[in-house]
Amino acid sequence: MSKLNYIFGFHAIVSRLKQNYESIREIYLDEKRQDQRSRELLNHAESRDIRIIRCDSTRLARIAGTLQHQGVAASITSNTREVNLEDILVSLHETALFIVLDGVKDPHNLGACFRVAGALGAHGIIVPKDRSVGITPTVHKVASGAVDFVPFVTVTNLARTLRELKIHGIQIIGTIAETTEYISAVDLTVPSALVFGSEQKGLRRLTREQCDILASIPMVDSNINSLNISVAAGICLYETLKQRVIR
Repeated sequence: MSKLNYIFGFHAIVSRLKQNYESIREIYLDEKRQDQRSRELLNHAESRDIRIIRCDSTRLARIAGTLQHQGVAASITSNTREVNLEDILVSLHETALFIVLDGVKDPHNLGACFRVAGALGAHGIIVPKDRSVGITPTVHKVASGAVDFVPFVTVTNLARTLRELKIHGIQIIGTIAETTEYISAVDLTVPSALVFGSEQKGLRRLTREQCDILASIPMVDSNINSLNISVAAGICLYETLKQRVIR
């Protein structure tokens, strides 16, 4: 029998209903919620023969592991679109664009990166297996459904994976604070992987050594020397989108 995982929040569950409803076993809904949003969720679920369990907020908090569950949670059998990197590369028919996260352990940051990746067209998020948070209910909630369609790749050796990306013609762009080469000056119209380190330690030495280019985001105030990783990813992805599409 497949292991059950749990997700919570309306966006995460509605997305799962649209993208992969077969993976949902049960939906738990706050017995006090009778609003339009809840009724629409019920209609979606009932049309797919998914069992609805009405329960109190205490049980929901226990299932979700947080009080911030929005009155809804679901048990699921698959937690993520975790895929093989080679399969993505073989099937790509567009100019490749990846986010690589080196040491991001905060589920809120990973969830936010999923959201910007989905919104701005990244083909996947790559993380090292032993130096990253996995897909948790909080990641699902913050990602607002993006976990269901943005591929998630975990690798055992990040430096080796970056070398493999380069063999496939993908340039590796590391983002750091201590350089005057701005991301806007980098040619992002070619296949690219944008690499972000943790806010505390930045890029590891072995990761930095694999980068073809090191670039930064210009800061107006010298008292601020870093951004939240999802903000930085959003800025770099938007610059890529601007160069490739908006011009």
